[in-house]
Amino acid sequence: MRFLVSLLALLIIGLACKKERDLSDNTSDASSKVTYPERPLQAEPPPEIPQYVQQYSRTIAGRFLLPDGYTRKPILENSYASYLRNLKLKADKSKVELYNGQLKSNQDIHAAVIDLPIGNKDLHQCADAIMRLRAEYLWREEKYDDIHFNFTNGFTVAYTEWMRGRRMVVKGNKTYWDDTDNPSNTYEDFWEYMELIFMYAGTLSLSKELKSVPILEMQIGDIFILGGSPGHAVVVVDIATNDKGEKIFMLAQSYMPAQEMHVLKNLNEEISPWYSLTDNDEIMTPEWTFTKNQLMRFRS
Repeated sequence: MRFLVSLLALLIIGLACKKERDLSDNTSDASSKVTYPERPLQAEPPPEIPQYVQQYSRTIAGRFLLPDGYTRKPILENSYASYLRNLKLKADKSKVELYNGQLKSNQDIHAAVIDLPIGNKDLHQCADAIMRLRAEYLWREEKYDDIHFNFTNGFTVAYTEWMRGRRMVVKGNKTYWDDTDNPSNTYEDFWEYMELIFMYAGTLSLSKELKSVPILEMQIGDIFILGGSPGHAVVVVDIATNDKGEKIFMLAQSYMPAQEMHVLKNLNEEISPWYSLTDNDEIMTPEWTFTKNQLMRFRS
């Protein structure tokens, strides 16, 4: 087993979530020379339905059943936790698509595909997808003052400034606002703002904005994150507990090249896609292994 884990670690290092960008570089992290697999000519035979999957439901809470003895804790209807738990899913057995319409090379790691468009640029990667979920929830709740992220140089980019028609000017590693557009708050404006954040923020900058959380205090919306290059991040999208207070949880990610978010399988197939805190000291996902002290949370 140790040999297999080591081999897996060597394989994922070369595929790790995007490198932090220097602000003078407005290109994507993934190399332009990357080639993508062709779509299969024939559909693969569908696998057996896992025991915790309600295949016809189109939300996380509806699609994934609970192991015996576990229940989902009630949460506020309009909370971020509720937003994540009720994210819409594509049809069962959908494949993960990249930003350019090609398929993710590894289609064996996800339990479901989250039904959110990601644009057609190689930008919506791991930390980007998590920032997008948080910002999209806040935007839909009209909590515009809470939408702000830092570039890798520490410059805070507030969406309220963007709404006023101001736009960022990036020159080398220097950034500043310029009044170049008309005030507006359409979804298209919001998405333009998010793509700017995707371009100049990443796991390193996001990790500096978050606060550490003890693993036993995990909540929906918390993030396992390692900032850097390579770095990666996944988000907790659901939690359930039993009478002993033991928690199981579910994780979602994007990766690189930019791709649709997906609910991750657990390598422990007995409870997949649920994960258990009692398994071991590490959180081993199909494409990355985190430690329990890498759990973090948005500050507001």
